[in-house]
Amino acid sequence: MPPTAILDVDGTLVDTNYQHVIAWYRAFKRHDIVLPLWRIHRHIGMGGDQVVGALAGDDVERERGDEIRAAEKELYFQLIDEVEPFDGARGLIERLKQRGHTVVLASSAKAEEIDHYLDLLDARELADGWTTSADVEATKPHPDLVLAAVEKAGGGEAVMVGDTPWDCESARGARVQTICVLTGGFSEQELLDAGAVAVFESIAELALRLDGTPLA
Repeated sequence: MPPTAILDVDGTLVDTNYQHVIAWYRAFKRHDIVLPLWRIHRHIGMGGDQVVGALAGDDVERERGDEIRAAEKELYFQLIDEVEPFDGARGLIERLKQRGHTVVLASSAKAEEIDHYLDLLDARELADGWTTSADVEATKPHPDLVLAAVEKAGGGEAVMVGDTPWDCESARGARVQTICVLTGGFSEQELLDAGAVAVFESIAELALRLDGTPLA
């Protein structure tokens, strides 16, 4: 059997990373914490349960973490209608299915966000499954999300497709190889250094070059 294709959603299939940067910036500022946007971007792809402590420290996480996350969710939903799928995103899913892969969309977002993305991608009947925040105790860079996706596929060999170093770290913890695309705003060298076995400019390019990847 071909390996399961675990496809990250945010920043990989749908263009959300910079909306999340703005939402996190505004959420922190609402709590009198002003952070440079570039620093926030460096942590996009890390799960929301990890971001507050990583950016603002353990004391802020302990005292205001849940409030900041709630604000980010509210503020992101004000921007979600601006999100578009990347060119070729649904086509990649179709191509993987045609080649016999089980396809699981891997996200630690809330169910409402995943529902929105499934509709954007018209993938509800196409994908074999998907994850949400309800499926994991700890998000990326912990391996829980990748392990949950493998479990939804019924186990066996899998390959992750992502866009950030956090995807690579999460997959490595689950002993899964990662292919990356540049759509998350991280450089090719950063992704290779994080453990990606191959990096492509876009999802559309990856779809054309699957035979040269662990998804061959």
